[in-house]
Amino acid sequence: MTASAVPSASGDPGLGVLRLPRAIVLGAGQRHALGALVAGIGRRVLVCTDERMAAGAEFEQVRASLTDAGVRVTVWAHTEPELPVAGILRCVEQLGSTTVDAVLGLGGGSCLDMAKVVALLLAHGGQPSDYYGENRVPGPTVPVIAVPTTAGTGSEATPVAVLGDPDREMKVGISSPHLIPHLAVVDPELTYTCPPALTAAAGIDAVVHLVESFTAVRRDRSPTLASERVFIGKNALTDATALQGISLMARSLPVAYHNPEDAQARQDVMLAALYGGISLGTAGTAAAHALQYPIGALTHTPHGMGTGCLLPYVMRFNLPARVEEFAQLAAAMGVTVSGTAADRARAGIEAIDALVKAVNVPSTLRELGVQRADLPAIARHSLASVRLVENNPRTLDEQAALAIATAAFEGDLSFPAP
Repeated sequence: MTASAVPSASGDPGLGVLRLPRAIVLGAGQRHALGALVAGIGRRVLVCTDERMAAGAEFEQVRASLTDAGVRVTVWAHTEPELPVAGILRCVEQLGSTTVDAVLGLGGGSCLDMAKVVALLLAHGGQPSDYYGENRVPGPTVPVIAVPTTAGTGSEATPVAVLGDPDREMKVGISSPHLIPHLAVVDPELTYTCPPALTAAAGIDAVVHLVESFTAVRRDRSPTLASERVFIGKNALTDATALQGISLMARSLPVAYHNPEDAQARQDVMLAALYGGISLGTAGTAAAHALQYPIGALTHTPHGMGTGCLLPYVMRFNLPARVEEFAQLAAAMGVTVSGTAADRARAGIEAIDALVKAVNVPSTLRELGVQRADLPAIARHSLASVRLVENNPRTLDEQAALAIATAAFEGDLSFPAP
């Protein structure tokens, strides 16, 4: 282990790292600006979306904006959930000798990640598996424009693409700063038609991104830390974006879930999800994501429902190492508690509990379809996600992972002894 990877006991609040798209445009109706924005990047664009999105009025608005600006559009409308490798290769094969100047992802996280991986293969060739892991992308890709239609993954601002490989037991990731989109256009109007269940699953996953980024391991400062790792752990700049995002989610995610037409709530949640992507894109996520990957592979339940279900139990496990951070979360969520820092920290965790409950995320793994006999395998397989395991503020070994999974299965929300 290099010196830069050793967690610091005291931390260094002066260290801050952010990696961002070259431009982010946020606001209701900003999809109509895409033509002018994309024309400044290139005149030939591949749009990666899915069949549902391609059949909607919003897609036609995006296409019209592009063509009116003189941009030639090629469409791939067959992106599938969980982003199977075969679909990525079919898209590249169908494109053939057609040259594109940019790849635009329009849709949920799978569509944005599709655009990232296709842009990678167009630039560097090979197979997606050639790039699995961290920092294996050799250089810039074809520019990516990300236009999210859900408020959750934050993929419009992240250096990672997650895909499904039939040769692997779980989803796999490609992580590199070269995958960060060139341009993100974040229009909350594109989320207005999201059904409540999707709003909940996407929104609570963004909450997990924010919490895990804010409470991740803090590594010793090193001149090479930001180049050695894609995800460096918590730091001053991602702490700021994470806290702002948590504040927005506490105020507006339940409103967006129960009152989908509330424009201000939709914008708040979209901005918070963007902050989640910005935060995790440098700080990274941790145990809730590590445990969800084998759970998702086993139960085929939405990613956000799994991470959201796990978050209260992961926070309780991490409490001894993150008392001050959980107390700060309470304050960011508008919770006022007198007493010790530990009292405020527990109040912060309970505020997250309430947020998870407010959007009807399952409270136990049993509700997701997990059986008690599955727990040892879930714990064992969770350790395969090394970057997530190493990013947790407390040591996450097989015994600890099993303890978290067991508590989440039984619904045990007791706090660890002081």
